[in-house]
Amino acid sequence: MQEIDAIWFLYPVLTIGFSFGTVWYWRKRNSSTWAVLGFSLAAYSGAIVLKEVVQLLTLGPFEALVSGSLLPLGIYFGAQTVAFEVGGAYLVASLAVSRRRLNERDVVGYGLGLAFWENGVLLGIITLINYTSYFAILASGSSGLPQLVYNTLIANEPALFYPPGTALPLVSLATLERISSLLIHLSWGCLTLLAAFYQRRLLLAVALPMGMVDALVPFAPVMGDYVFEAVVLTISVACLAVAMVLTSSVRRAPGTTTAAPAGSAGSTSL
Repeated sequence: MQEIDAIWFLYPVLTIGFSFGTVWYWRKRNSSTWAVLGFSLAAYSGAIVLKEVVQLLTLGPFEALVSGSLLPLGIYFGAQTVAFEVGGAYLVASLAVSRRRLNERDVVGYGLGLAFWENGVLLGIITLINYTSYFAILASGSSGLPQLVYNTLIANEPALFYPPGTALPLVSLATLERISSLLIHLSWGCLTLLAAFYQRRLLLAVALPMGMVDALVPFAPVMGDYVFEAVVLTISVACLAVAMVLTSSVRRAPGTTTAAPAGSAGSTSL
């Protein structure tokens, strides 16, 4: 009975490293409060719960309705991300701004927080715990629970047992996908918080379509791993570039404002 290739541990370790590292660096540099992480957790967790409920209730019937056609499925997944993740991030940001808990100083921290909960926690820490558990169980014997776990993994996640030369490119692609996730969450996180703070619908209108990146998910098997990750990274970098241009005046501005200034000079500069 094979053991999981230890090279797979690079994926959660690297993901945890850059997720925690970016949040720590930004908080230290800007002296932002922990409220940013709290509100980003509320936005992200609420979105994930809603997506899980919707897919539990509708995915099967929808797949049957469209006969597995990729384009409708892509729109199905993308629309949920637009509504629940990007729209939800805006709603939570609006609540936080109305209570004067977040302001324009927190735009980058809010975006990093959204990415942190997905990458650092959900797909970083939990994956590391899973891999460690699998590794420990498989190393404990060759019958009973170890054999059951091995049979399950070999059927559902055979890549975990690939040799290092075959597994390394897959680990690299998986890590690259998390980097793309960081960039896209940072993009719409910055825009939604500023849209809420300055009451600028244009910023929200720019942020919402970014969620359609998830429309590519059903096309991944057709596109192939390398092309899929390259396209997602390109989109993520483009979204970040747009977000950085639209938020440049705020990120360069010294000082902090604690109330949402409707029609102020700062709003006009955006």
